[in-house]
Amino acid sequence: MSNRTTFLLLGFSEIRELQILHFVVFLVIYLAALMGNLLIFMVIVYDHNLHTPMYFFLMNLSFVDLGSISVTIPKSMANSLMNIKSISYAGCVTQVFFLLFLLVADYSLLIVMAYDRYVAICQPLHYETMMNSRACVQMAVGAWISGILYSMLHTGNTFASSFCGGKTVDQFFCEILQLLKLICSDSYMSEVGLIVFSICLVLGCFIFITVSYVQIFKSVLRIPSEQRRHKAFSICLPHLTVVSLLVCTGVFAYLKPTSNSPSALNLVMAVLYSVLPPLMNPIIYSMRNKEMKAALRRLTVCK
Repeated sequence: MSNRTTFLLLGFSEIRELQILHFVVFLVIYLAALMGNLLIFMVIVYDHNLHTPMYFFLMNLSFVDLGSISVTIPKSMANSLMNIKSISYAGCVTQVFFLLFLLVADYSLLIVMAYDRYVAICQPLHYETMMNSRACVQMAVGAWISGILYSMLHTGNTFASSFCGGKTVDQFFCEILQLLKLICSDSYMSEVGLIVFSICLVLGCFIFITVSYVQIFKSVLRIPSEQRRHKAFSICLPHLTVVSLLVCTGVFAYLKPTSNSPSALNLVMAVLYSVLPPLMNPIIYSMRNKEMKAALRRLTVCK
């Protein structure tokens, strides 16, 4: 098969009524994620009380989530609505590049946010020095750059290979694992090696986050005031929940045994790691966050 070809994406169903249902469900999810992340972004921008390192990184995270869910869902909705399956070669490259870029930037920001919480709780006297505005900007820029570099490496390595295994991608978007099945054998092992390295890197970073939170919880339990303990837990638990959601779904999707035939499990896992985090992050971060709720009320009254 020629490298410059049109790929065919697997739909959720061949039945027209179910395709319309898929369009409606994805539209609701997309609008909810869009509104939730835009709301967090606007609240943090307009409320000066939230101009702190923690909310600066959360604003970046909301922006990343807006982008990541916009990479996959609109094309899938359009295909279901128009009853087509095709995606151009350039469109597939674009999806892979931006999805990898935004997912890696998302994960990098979560690591930076874990470090921010560690410094705030375990080294509060040095917090203003270590997490000054310049340091925060540098860490955020580093997270974005790491996503770009990783995505360039992965996307370039994938699409520099020859595709000779057909043109059907067994997923509702161009996913690396499904594209691997189409790559000729001489290029297959290099891409698998890169994925194994990526998984090891992700797990290593997850261990770093876990160790940081062990230290954080030890420090929190030594706080004499119950009210301060509750505030510390309310700040840390949403972040830990978001990290666990992203890592567990992503790693499971890439570590589970691959199948040559289309699988409903593949579709479910892809939805879990590419669609669910951008939808759930605004809910998780605002549900138990009193400062976010108060800022939202102030913004609503002001408007």
